[in-house]
Amino acid sequence: MFRSGFASVILAWACFSGVTVGGASAASANILVPHRAVYDLELKDASERSGISGMYGRMVYEFNGSACEGYTVSFRFMTKVDTGDEVRLTDQQTTTYEDLKNGNFRFLTRSFTDEKLDKEVRGSAHEAQKGLTVDLTSPDKRQVDLAQGLFPTEHMLEVIDRAKKGEKLFESRIFDGSDSGDKTLITTTMVGKEKTPAADDGDAQKAGAMAAKPYWPVTISYFNDSATGDALPIYRMEFKLYENGITRDLTMDYGDFVLSGKLADLEVFKQGDCK
Repeated sequence: MFRSGFASVILAWACFSGVTVGGASAASANILVPHRAVYDLELKDASERSGISGMYGRMVYEFNGSACEGYTVSFRFMTKVDTGDEVRLTDQQTTTYEDLKNGNFRFLTRSFTDEKLDKEVRGSAHEAQKGLTVDLTSPDKRQVDLAQGLFPTEHMLEVIDRAKKGEKLFESRIFDGSDSGDKTLITTTMVGKEKTPAADDGDAQKAGAMAAKPYWPVTISYFNDSATGDALPIYRMEFKLYENGITRDLTMDYGDFVLSGKLADLEVFKQGDCK
C-alpha cells in the first residue's frame, strides 16, 4: 500500500536533462541541493472500499551528497491508520545510494506495522549492456534483468531539465527499488507553467529562503511497465517543485485514498565541492 518512489518519492517526487543511466554530468547534477524536509501528512479523501476512516502521519526526507561522490537518500514514512475497528501504525524506512557517474544504485527498504517488521527489500542495480541488472539479497537472493531506466536522482534531473525547456508532458521509465525491487515503472509527467507563490500560500512560508522563489506544479503518474492500453496508474503524485530539487505541497493519490503532505520544516545543508 505504501511505497517510497515520490520516492522515487520520492523517491518518486524527491529524487528525479534527458540523460541516460550513468550519463548525468557533474554540472547538471550539482543543481540539486542537500536538504532535510519534514512533511505533515493527513487524509484528504478515502473511498468506502479503502476501509480507512482516518489517517495522519509524518514523512521525513533527507538528501545528501554530490555528483562526484554520489547521492544518498534517507526516507521515513510513518502513518497512523484508523479503520474504525482498530488503529495501526505503519512505518516505512528507505535508504538509497546512487552513483550517477558509474550508473550504480543501492537500496534498502524496511516496512513495519505496529513496530513489527513486515518486509525487507535489499539489493543493488547497475547499468548493463542492454538495460539494468538488479542483484537482490533480501527477501531472497536472485538476479533480475530489466529494460533500461532512470534511477531516482536522474529522474529528478530529467524533470527539472524538461521543465526549464518548457516541455509539458513526457514519459520515462524508472527503477527506484520499491515494492519487491524487481521491476521498472513507467511514469507520465505533466509540468505546469512556472509560478510564484501567492501571498497567502501558508505552505510556502515553511520553505525558508525558498518561500518566494518560483516553482513548477508537477503531476507524475506511475504505471506498471507491463500495462497495456488505457491502464490506470498505480498511484499519482502532485507537488510543487523548485529547480534545486526541493518539493512541497504534496498530494499522494493511491486510488482508494488520498494523502496530503504539508511542509513542516526545511533545513538546507552546505553543498560540498564537486570538481
